[in-house]
Amino acid sequence: MNDMIQLMKSVNDRGNQYVWIGLQKTSVYKWHWSSGDPALFLNWTSGEPVGTNGCTVMNNGQWENEACNNNRVFICYNMSRGLVFVNQTMNWRDAQSYCRQNHLDLVSVRNQNENQQLEQFINDRNSSGSPVWIGLFRDPWQWSDHSNSSFRYWADNFKDVGKSAAIQPTKQGQWGDYSCRSCQFPFVCHEDKLIVVQQNLSWSEALRYCRQNHVDLVSVQSEEMQYEVMNVVKLASTEAVWLGLRHSHILDIWFWVSGQTVCYQNWAPGNGTSEEDCEPTVRSGAVQYGGDQRWISRPETDTLNFICTNY
Repeated sequence: MNDMIQLMKSVNDRGNQYVWIGLQKTSVYKWHWSSGDPALFLNWTSGEPVGTNGCTVMNNGQWENEACNNNRVFICYNMSRGLVFVNQTMNWRDAQSYCRQNHLDLVSVRNQNENQQLEQFINDRNSSGSPVWIGLFRDPWQWSDHSNSSFRYWADNFKDVGKSAAIQPTKQGQWGDYSCRSCQFPFVCHEDKLIVVQQNLSWSEALRYCRQNHVDLVSVQSEEMQYEVMNVVKLASTEAVWLGLRHSHILDIWFWVSGQTVCYQNWAPGNGTSEEDCEPTVRSGAVQYGGDQRWISRPETDTLNFICTNY
């Protein structure tokens, strides 16, 4: 949604005119999490998934695919509260909208441990024992840059019959799908501001790589930039990802390689404190791959993926 807000700012003078975005339909159906997390862990019940149904319920700890227009209770995820059981029956798309408006999104399940925690959570609250929507869905839509984000923002009248997507300013920027080859709309281009490099390097090696191949290791000086980092860090393959954040023993401060001091802060508990000065090794800052994606302090000799900036 942060990307959508920025996009609407750039097209808000287009009136009622549709604007092309880079989403297109392919012949390949892929499973995605509504939150954008990659679907690496799957826990289907025996024989599933079958047919062409595009949405997923959890039933007795395992997953089954169902028609998205079925009405089910569902589980949202909230950054501060964690799991939230919603004892109202809705179709999958309405459940997704409810979670996004009132919490964060429909729940994602990234490993067996999270699956067991979710199963216990459902058993404690779902007295009916009925299947429960989770955030897993499949569709053939892909971004033209092949990025694997599963974010969707379809308008209510979306019929999934077109081949290309455009935003509709009269519907708060929600997306419609179109098939006409003769349709000519304005369009929006983009360049990657942040690049996740899937090489395991020390902090100093990562800094050198970014400065030789891009501009610098990323400095996160605002909540808006943190959202951009959160959008791309899911492409990494390590549990933490280097930022351009460094600790000075001499000054006993953290600073960004861009030269700014650390004003905006997003430290995980117990990190970013003056106790770093007592560590025998130089410390540098990384962002967590999972959870709330907060910053953590790591020895600079650790080898991690890293994020470069192009501006």
